[in-house]
Amino acid sequence: MRTGPARDFFHHAALPLRRMVTLAGAWLLPGECVLCGGLVEHSTAGGGRLACAACQRYYIGEWLATAGARCRQCATPLPLAASGLCADCLRRPPAFDMTVAAAPYALPLDRLVLQLKFGGRLALARLLGEAMADAALATPGFIQPDILCPVPLGPRRLVERGYNQALEMARPLARRLALPLQARMAVRVKETLALSRAATPAERRAHIAGAFAAQQREWIEGRHIGLVDDVMTSGATMNELASLLKRYGAARITCLVFARTSPHNV
Repeated sequence: MRTGPARDFFHHAALPLRRMVTLAGAWLLPGECVLCGGLVEHSTAGGGRLACAACQRYYIGEWLATAGARCRQCATPLPLAASGLCADCLRRPPAFDMTVAAAPYALPLDRLVLQLKFGGRLALARLLGEAMADAALATPGFIQPDILCPVPLGPRRLVERGYNQALEMARPLARRLALPLQARMAVRVKETLALSRAATPAERRAHIAGAFAAQQREWIEGRHIGLVDDVMTSGATMNELASLLKRYGAARITCLVFARTSPHNV
């Protein structure tokens, strides 16, 4: 049995081989679609995909193509033949300028968010982040941000979960859009409970008020910043963070989220 330096040498020497075996398995063997359970065959265009082409097209692509008119600021659905802004954004304009959502927060896609957020399935972050990039590029009037900022978690929540799902999604989004990512542009200085526990939008706004602090003005001043999160419900979190960054000189804020809830669920 090898011990000491010899054991360490062989352990580290084996790491590249393990990575090669893992990559070869992902390349050669079909995976299971996270949405329908069917096989996801390897192809030169989509090796390592987590969802099959049919589910990707039906659950995400079709929604983007048929979602109809949406408010350009908060991405909530608008009545037929309407365009521009929803009544809420006209009545109480948010601090952010645009919202891009890749999918509705509904079955089965909401399961993916929950598995990433609470189930530790970090591999799903790539699927969700790349879907957000596709949605952004397909959205009329989308202006590419200068830099991406994931919505930060508080220290206690970060320790409990072990990762920030917004940051994990922002990484593949940044790669796909070829944008810089700054995870420490803002920090959460106030631990908050889940905003879903607040009954009204006013309660959500009060609950999240003062939750964030900005860092390093050179990342903010004069920049178009893309805020990244998993789900937008009332928009209170994004609005609070956008307000802070605008006070520090941000020129424009675009929210990039994987899922948008129905206004009936807010």
